[in-house]
Amino acid sequence: MHKYFSPETKSLCTLPIDNPVRLWYTVVRSKGKGYTEMTNEVVKKMLQDGYNEVAYTDQYIMVYRLKGTVYFTVCDRHVVDRVTCLDKASRGAGYALRFKPNMSQKLVLMAENATPLCSTKFFDELVASTKYNRGEIAEKLVTEYAGQEWEKDNVPFTMAGDIEWNGVAYQIKYEKATFTNEKALANLRK
Repeated sequence: MHKYFSPETKSLCTLPIDNPVRLWYTVVRSKGKGYTEMTNEVVKKMLQDGYNEVAYTDQYIMVYRLKGTVYFTVCDRHVVDRVTCLDKASRGAGYALRFKPNMSQKLVLMAENATPLCSTKFFDELVASTKYNRGEIAEKLVTEYAGQEWEKDNVPFTMAGDIEWNGVAYQIKYEKATFTNEKALANLRK
């Protein structure tokens, strides 16, 4: 249980929330019963704000498939907020913020000046012929497109971007990528 002052009711209220990440996030939806309800929209916003607060960069390269082609779109966090979704995290980590774009979200990305990267067939063959996963292959292809040499690393998103291009650091995310989850944010806030 967590107590906070509600400007709406001008009184001390109790949140029936035991998750440490949700405690630091001020919730705005009061039900007039002395507590605040955590809706999916509120949890998604909480994860977006928490991620943006600790991430090294707010610039992204989103990689996705559409009609036989793999595209990438360079965008900022405002576009990313529109194309991410709330999902269940694995292994009891609460909710996760993921890049799992549906068709309308892919069209939003296409409207942001999408660049074709390769065919989906080439991409899938590359994944099958190497030891790397789809996200790592997406990083590799984008890095090589930028005229740089790719090297796999394990640098956390709080310390650096995946690529520095024209003096700007970017995180590269491929479809189904997880930005963060509640447990990871809670650990970062300790």
